[in-house]
Amino acid sequence: MTQQFHYVPQGVCSREMIITMNGETIEHVQIIGGCAGNTQGVSRLAEGRNIDEVIGLIEGIKCRGNTSCPD
Repeated sequence: MTQQFHYVPQGVCSREMIITMNGETIEHVQIIGGCAGNTQGVSRLAEGRNIDEVIGLIEGIKCRGNTSCPD
């Protein structure tokens, strides 16, 4: 079953993340705002992977201001 989730991050450059899931698999990620190169890279690396695998890969990555853009 495909579901779409909208997330509004806080303290980072991105304004919104739209994630389409099929069960536990990430089908598509659209990140609005932020650095285009980084957001496209994160999106492509996440698509087709299990959500828990992606969380394990990017959780805790720090950015300026002690925030985490990928996380």
